[in-house]
Amino acid sequence: MSEALSADFPHGVTEPEYDFWGTFADPRDPSAVADVNTDPAGIFRNVSTEDRDYWARAREFGWKEVRPIIADAWEAAEYPTELAVKLGEYDLMRDGLNLEGAPKQSRTAAALVNMELSRFDGSVGTILGVQGGLALRSVVMCGSEEHQKTIVPAMASGKLLGAFALTEPTHGSDSVGLETKAVRTEGGYLLSGEKKWIGNASMALTGHDAITVVWARDEEGNVRGFLVDQKAEGYEATTITGKLSLRSIWQAHVRMNQVFVPDNMVLPKSKSFKDTAEVLFATRLGVAWSAVGHATALYETAVRYAKQRRQFGKELAKHQVVQERLARMQSELVAAQLVAWQMTQLEEEGKLTGAQASLAKFTCTRNARSIAQNARDLMGGNGILIENRAARHFADVEAIHTYEGTETVQALIIGRDITGFSAFA
Repeated sequence: MSEALSADFPHGVTEPEYDFWGTFADPRDPSAVADVNTDPAGIFRNVSTEDRDYWARAREFGWKEVRPIIADAWEAAEYPTELAVKLGEYDLMRDGLNLEGAPKQSRTAAALVNMELSRFDGSVGTILGVQGGLALRSVVMCGSEEHQKTIVPAMASGKLLGAFALTEPTHGSDSVGLETKAVRTEGGYLLSGEKKWIGNASMALTGHDAITVVWARDEEGNVRGFLVDQKAEGYEATTITGKLSLRSIWQAHVRMNQVFVPDNMVLPKSKSFKDTAEVLFATRLGVAWSAVGHATALYETAVRYAKQRRQFGKELAKHQVVQERLARMQSELVAAQLVAWQMTQLEEEGKLTGAQASLAKFTCTRNARSIAQNARDLMGGNGILIENRAARHFADVEAIHTYEGTETVQALIIGRDITGFSAFA
């Protein structure tokens, strides 16, 4: 305050400065203790040294690079693209992809990285999901030898930004019905059509080198993957504004009018929508782990606030109803951790099924959503302030709850597995 308080100024009306970040234990040290225990069931106690190193690197990145800037960037809807480059510098962009010349990264390590980045901010977790999980994976799985030597390293380093263009304005959950066309022409293809909600698809407008992996249907009706330079003639991308979630990454509405793609920029191993689906399947657990990251941030923020905030003459944490809420939130967090962990171990063994991946996404996003509601409510008015962490995660959970397959679609996949009947058609 600029003026000294008078002697009769009421005591106790000035709000204290709350600490919403506290202390984070070093993942490299399994015995390290943080101010909030976010692993009460001991699920992560046996994480290997190699996986802990990736986890610790993600935490260091979040603490040093994300935490100081993210509230302002989120409020202003600014995309701090320097974070994408730094993710590459930290070797955190691979999402479990093992690339030539890079140390092995297990699926467990990738899961922990995803969780930790989302714990700091959902937009940053989505940068990884879009660039590493979808765009880079498409090139690794379906690209040519030349693509592996040139495009893959550039994307993994964050120097070349990548987008994954599948969904269309009229085809979201039914993306298999995509209508963007690829017509054969001399030396390549001409692409025409529209895509919507495509992360990173408008980055060329900022001067960055960027490509978009466009999934389109050729003249035989087969779905193929095409690498489109965002500066190509006929490629028009408009950044979607007015979002209430994931405000620090840009999604775009893309319109392509006879965009020429040379033959050497076609993904040769993409032959049908089955190839697209394999890319999506490989990232579904990433969404589940992102939800765990959000849930972790919301839970620890609520616990810290409850211990600091005084009402009715004592800290909130001393009230029975608050303790019951925190117990419920912890239970939901542990349940999400358990299902995500178990499914990841199945993935490590090559035994994960589509229904199991959907079950993980369904369970984790639902639980994160419930924790978000309780954390926001427990924090009262302070829970809607962006700088206080919870508000950002509260909003961002709404986005991950529906992207890469809405809750309803995941339920139908699970239901088909339970009953043996498909309700999609």
